[in-house]
Amino acid sequence: MTRKAVTVVGVGDDGCASLTARAMNAIARADVLVGGERLLAFFPESRGERIAIKGGLGPLLDRVAALADERSVVVLGSGDPLFYGIGGTIVQRLGAEHVEVLPQISSVQWAFARVGLPWHDATLLSLHARGRRGLAVRLRRAVRAAILTDDENSPPRLAAHLLDHGAAGFDAWVCESLAGPGERVRRFALAELAEVRDVGPLNVLLLARTDPAWRPPPRLPHLPEELFAKRMPKKGLITKREVRTLSLAALQLRDDAVVWDIGAGSGSVAIEAGLLCPDGHVIAVEIDDECVAMCRENLRAHGADNVDVVHGLAPAALDGLPAPDAVFVGGSKGAMDELIGIALDRLRPGGRLVVNAITLDNVAEAYRAFRSRDLLPELVVASCARGEPLARYLRYEAQNPVHIFAVEKPS
Repeated sequence: MTRKAVTVVGVGDDGCASLTARAMNAIARADVLVGGERLLAFFPESRGERIAIKGGLGPLLDRVAALADERSVVVLGSGDPLFYGIGGTIVQRLGAEHVEVLPQISSVQWAFARVGLPWHDATLLSLHARGRRGLAVRLRRAVRAAILTDDENSPPRLAAHLLDHGAAGFDAWVCESLAGPGERVRRFALAELAEVRDVGPLNVLLLARTDPAWRPPPRLPHLPEELFAKRMPKKGLITKREVRTLSLAALQLRDDAVVWDIGAGSGSVAIEAGLLCPDGHVIAVEIDDECVAMCRENLRAHGADNVDVVHGLAPAALDGLPAPDAVFVGGSKGAMDELIGIALDRLRPGGRLVVNAITLDNVAEAYRAFRSRDLLPELVVASCARGEPLARYLRYEAQNPVHIFAVEKPS
């Protein structure tokens, strides 16, 4: 194609009432009108062939591309078609030089306008065909947010999920059928919203912090051990925060990383990894029954809803897990060599493996495991001392030295 034969027109819930003359002319001249049945119904007078969007988009886009060679094609999208809409898919398939996009005000813009909240600093999320996993983590730094929902991720279910993960500090507005004849905007506390049963399918959920003095949490969690439930007096069941910070830095985590924490103990590394990967997925593997219970308690306490706990013994418990971008080994139960081998096999290219070893036996075993695979690991020995009060003085209390091994799988 050498012309812009496809026009993508954004349509609101008021149909043609707020469309520009340019958009209306494009629809009136269309030889082919493509859209969902709800949007097509707004234009019964259209003279062109009508194609309803059903099922997968692949075959439909192939047909649109073929039709556009000879005919004028208009595709209808909801609101702004380039905001979690069909517009981006069409541009990607046909090329921007062949597509004209005529946007309408998006549902998010309408929602913030109806409520009277500024949205230049809002977090914008779509849960269409996505799970709720990680929602609390993605909202932990948000002062306000707009969420596009679906039947599975309805506003009441999202409210219940946030409450279950300690993210209660929001007011909520459910904005339904915006700009349409059935428009309704209601304000709730999250606990109230979790009990609501009459929310329509076309809605936007707005969230805003209830505390005007709220400030976002630090980007690097660096949480003290006192904030985690842990088994005492076995202090070795939690990675000290100085070592935890160095280990997380060595993992080089990205927002969407898949992370394994093997021998998770109380879950401190898994939780902080989850907080650092808002779009990622962390899997904490632990065999001890008491530790598994504590790990789950800590996940809820810190709102780490993108962390799952696998109760089992590695390496067998690793079967079927998604391929990781990063693997942390905090406990090996005597299977250090096998765990390192499996981690390196399963890691995605460019992924990172970090192993913490305290005993001389584990240090030697980890080093041999890397060298037997012709790998020279990065190695840091973390030997920290904390200031502790002694009467009216301050003394040093040494922590156990920890060897931190790190390697990167070749791309």
